[in-house]
Amino acid sequence: MNEPLLRIRGLHKRYGSRTVLRSVDLDVAEHEVVCLIGGSGSGKSTLLRCVDLLDVVDDGTVHLGGTELTDPRLDADVARRRIGVVFQAYNLFPHLSVLDNITLAPRIVHGVPRRQAEETARGLLARLGLADKERDHPDRLSGGQQQRAAIARALATEPELLLLDEITSALDPELVGEVLDVVADLKQRGMTILMATHEMGFARQVADRVCFLEDGVIREEGTAEQVLTDPRHPSTRRFLSRVLDRR
Repeated sequence: MNEPLLRIRGLHKRYGSRTVLRSVDLDVAEHEVVCLIGGSGSGKSTLLRCVDLLDVVDDGTVHLGGTELTDPRLDADVARRRIGVVFQAYNLFPHLSVLDNITLAPRIVHGVPRRQAEETARGLLARLGLADKERDHPDRLSGGQQQRAAIARALATEPELLLLDEITSALDPELVGEVLDVVADLKQRGMTILMATHEMGFARQVADRVCFLEDGVIREEGTAEQVLTDPRHPSTRRFLSRVLDRR
């Protein structure tokens, strides 16, 4: 079998006396979409932050393409250049235009010439339906447009892995679909994605695998069809019944 693009082994994360992740093992193959589901506080966001080294891993390893990201000798900033991240709250710089938000990292971090960075950014904006917004500042955009701009920013550095952290949770319901359509398109284009989501219907449509987290442990892992329609673990069944009942 081919080596997975992302390999996590024995991952532990604590905040003081509170253990948030407990011996997590997870593989993500190249071009695969893996969705993390679970209740608030289950460890989904912390797992993504550990992969991107935004949180220090207390124990265990994270490998990306054969390189151990958790090796203390590795420059974390160099490792992060290979990963794109989109957060819940957009995190666009309010004083910069959309175009400047997207080109900042390629120019400053990766040393891409401005003209080349802007050409790439304009192509992404056109693809994401924002071609006419490049000169606008974030406060002129709707929530869905801001999140699409944040996705464009994450893609501008051509990452090997894209991490998405509940990217629809701050959106009005009518804007959720336009952002999820972008993610579905990225899947079709072969992007490798690890995402935390509370959109069960979307996870069923696009995920190759779904992992249910509870108390920092992956309780159940399988195909989207199996986990979401025929869960085997009692905790998964309880969680899905609560989520689906609320809808």
